[in-house]
Amino acid sequence: MIIQDAREGKISPVIRSVAASEGLEDLQILNEISQGRIIIPVNRNHGKIQPLGIGKGLRTKVNANIGTSRDCSNIDEELRKLDVSIKAGADTIMDLSTGGDIDGIRREILRRSTVPVGTVPIYQVAIEAARNKKTLVDMTAEEIFSVIEQQAEDGVDFITVHCGLTREAAGRIKKEGRLMDVVSRGGSFTIAWMIHNKKENPLYEHFERLLDIALSYDMTLSLGDGLRPGCIADATDRGQIQELITLGELAQEALSKGVQVMIEGPGHVPIDQIESNILIQKSLCHGAPFYVLVPLVTDSAPGYDHITSAIGGAIAAMHGADFLCYVTPSEHLRLPTVDDVREGVIASKIAAHAADIAKGIKGAMNRDITMAKCRKKLDWEGQIKASLDPERARSIRGSSTPSDKDVCTMCGEFCAIKVLNKEENWGF
Repeated sequence: MIIQDAREGKISPVIRSVAASEGLEDLQILNEISQGRIIIPVNRNHGKIQPLGIGKGLRTKVNANIGTSRDCSNIDEELRKLDVSIKAGADTIMDLSTGGDIDGIRREILRRSTVPVGTVPIYQVAIEAARNKKTLVDMTAEEIFSVIEQQAEDGVDFITVHCGLTREAAGRIKKEGRLMDVVSRGGSFTIAWMIHNKKENPLYEHFERLLDIALSYDMTLSLGDGLRPGCIADATDRGQIQELITLGELAQEALSKGVQVMIEGPGHVPIDQIESNILIQKSLCHGAPFYVLVPLVTDSAPGYDHITSAIGGAIAAMHGADFLCYVTPSEHLRLPTVDDVREGVIASKIAAHAADIAKGIKGAMNRDITMAKCRKKLDWEGQIKASLDPERARSIRGSSTPSDKDVCTMCGEFCAIKVLNKEENWGF
């Protein structure tokens, strides 16, 4: 077990691999894991994937969501999204499938993925309830835990579970009032179940059982924010913070049992509230890795939400968020296409890289220094290779032909760099 090994001072192969990939000392990774500030989401049943570290002092990581829906259920299309995501630089994948053969799709993604894979098990529980002619509120705790265990057995590396969404927290958003109520699917399922059954959230009530399953497979728990704001007007309200307080308590309980956890963060937050959201989470959750669902900084740009999210993601990561969930141009509009997925990954990678420079992450500035040197030499091939999206850079460069191959069609003979490159001795 990863936390147990760290506490015993064992530098396991996964710890050594993460340290090498981050350019850090083994002992630094080991210490932060033992304190719950770094996680390595690797299920013992998930074949040979590259170990990945998320948390304090590490590069900001990016997740890409893929998966079917009832209206669009094509496994080949989702596998293309998987391949494109990884090629574009996604560090993890989440399978959020809600249509078709859920088990088969998940297992094929797990088989094919070279990066950690996450899921939201309650989606499958709800789907199976509907297929059995039952409603969401008829789900039983036994059915929920059965699906969780099956997904753990299949090799899922991390799961989103809305354990902190209690009756008390849900009541707070009702009392305070919200424009958008609850936009988390898992959150809405949980609240509907609690209202109908007049019982506490089973994932909160039986949290120890969840920990036992996670520990058995070394599966990481992503403690989900079922009450995350769905519009910027609802950001940082009492329900959101009440849930976060509970997540911090649950994270401590998980850590005491040797289960790796990260905390999920808000989705829609105005720019001026992002820093405070990060600071509150890091304080209440004792530095546990923070997985932010963007955040989007305006609700008014459908079709461009990969941009609004990149703005929020860069600011969030600069202030301490560790893990960004990408958003595609089709967010709020449709299931993303393969091209949408690629755009979303690249936008989030740009945000993560910009934040890593601001945070002083080791090696983050190297790419930009390489780019500057190549631009100074008018080395176009070097510039393309140093870019975060070489394919796009090459395509745009090749779409117009300058009369002078050393420059571009923007400045031509008046290229500032070429003008001064000719002046070897400035003579000042």
